[in-house]
Amino acid sequence: MIRHIALALLSSALPATAEDWTGQITPYIWAAGLGGDITPFTGAPTISFDRSISEVIEDSDGAFFLSGFARRDRLVFMGDISWSSTSRSGTVGPLPATGKLTQRSMTLLGGWRTITNDTLTFDMLAGARAWSVEGDVSVAGGAVRASVQKEFVDPILALRANFALSQNWSALLYADVGGFGVGSHSTSQILTTVNYQAAERLWLSFGIRQLSVDYRNGGTDLDVTMAGPLFGATWRF
Repeated sequence: MIRHIALALLSSALPATAEDWTGQITPYIWAAGLGGDITPFTGAPTISFDRSISEVIEDSDGAFFLSGFARRDRLVFMGDISWSSTSRSGTVGPLPATGKLTQRSMTLLGGWRTITNDTLTFDMLAGARAWSVEGDVSVAGGAVRASVQKEFVDPILALRANFALSQNWSALLYADVGGFGVGSHSTSQILTTVNYQAAERLWLSFGIRQLSVDYRNGGTDLDVTMAGPLFGATWRF
C-alpha cells in the first residue's frame, strides 16, 4: 500500500512528457483577391488597385501557406506562415513596364483555453505578426527601375472558437486585431471554416479568410486587403 502511494506521488511530480501535447499542421490554398492603395514614397502618386481572384491567380508567380496549432491542457500555441508573389506587365506612358509585389508574413501566438466542453472550445491569444513587403517596378527593360522594401512587426490580440456540429463536422471562427501604431497603423484578420473529419487524424476544411494591413511610415503608405476562399488539409498528432 505504501509502495503504491509513493509511486503515485512520484509520477505526479515528474515533468510533463511530449505525450501530454497534441498538435496539428495545416497546409492550405488561399485564393485571395487583392485591393487597396499604395504610396511607395513621399511625393509619389498613390496607386489604387482592385484585383479579382482570377486576375491575382493569373498574375501569380507562386504562393505558400501553412498554419500550425499545439496544446497541452489549457495552454495553446498557434502560428501561420504565408508567402506570395505576383507580377504584371503593362506600360508607363508609351514605355513597356513590369511590376512585382512580394509579401511574406509570419504570425506566432500563445494563449489560454478559457472554455472547453463537448460542443465548444474558446481560446484567447496574444503574440505578433512579422511582415516583409517588397515592390519593384522596371520601365523600358530596366532603363528606369524603382523598388521599395518594408519590414515591420505588429503586436496581435486574437480569439479562436471551435464548434462541434456533429460527430464528423465542426466550424472554426478566428479573429485578430493588432498594429496599434507599433509596426503598422492597424492590421486585422477574420477566418471562418467548416471542417470535415475524413479519417482518424485527417480533417478537410473549406472557408473564407480576410487579412488587412494599413502601414504608414517614412512616406510609404500601404493599405491592402486580401480576401477569398481557402481549402486546407489538417493532420492531427
